[in-house]
Amino acid sequence: MGTHALEISGLQAWYGESHILHNVNLSVRHGEVVTLLGRNGAGRTTTLRAVMGLTGARQGSIKVDGNEAIHLPTHKVAHLGVGYCPEERGIFSSLSTEENLMLPPVLATAKAGMSVNEIYSMFPNLKERRNSQGTRLSGGEQQMLAVARILRTGARILLLDEISEGLAPVIVQALARMILALKKQGYTVVMVEQNFRFAAPLADRFYVMEHGQIVEHFNAEELESKMQRLNELLGV
Repeated sequence: MGTHALEISGLQAWYGESHILHNVNLSVRHGEVVTLLGRNGAGRTTTLRAVMGLTGARQGSIKVDGNEAIHLPTHKVAHLGVGYCPEERGIFSSLSTEENLMLPPVLATAKAGMSVNEIYSMFPNLKERRNSQGTRLSGGEQQMLAVARILRTGARILLLDEISEGLAPVIVQALARMILALKKQGYTVVMVEQNFRFAAPLADRFYVMEHGQIVEHFNAEELESKMQRLNELLGV
């Protein structure tokens, strides 16, 4: 497709009186994995939330597959095929794994979401725990469920916020395999990550944020030459 999956131009965003994002410009091609790097409070999560219409006032342009979304409510952005996985995961503790998985409706605009069998094949842990209550899942299993729930809806653009945070290395490796598998299937992924070791091998391109602005943008092939600058910005 000629259009970008996601194209953000001159984005400003506020929470109440607080002006958080200042003229953010970034673009993501179809099938790319793009990582937003930055220290806590740099504006990375707010950028994802602004795409979904979850901040206060917004100005600028947010195009999803060429469709302007800056004034759309959250549910309409979701109908454009965007799935957001927040840091807090949002698993319903009183529901089983499978009930959580089946909860969101399949998008009417989607060609097809992943079937339950496809999801269980990608996340065998969830199949084993399909009858377990949400509260009984480990942190890693909850994270897998949060992503799997989005995949079932048919969303093709995934906004993933700190999915590796606080998880055991073996689970982080499983999440990395998941992202590579999704990329092979043509999904577009935008990740906010503190875990640089996790994000670095997965991303095609990187944006670095500071004080609500993009201060660096480079391709994966340039990563080595940018390490000194990243060390200054992030302390990696």
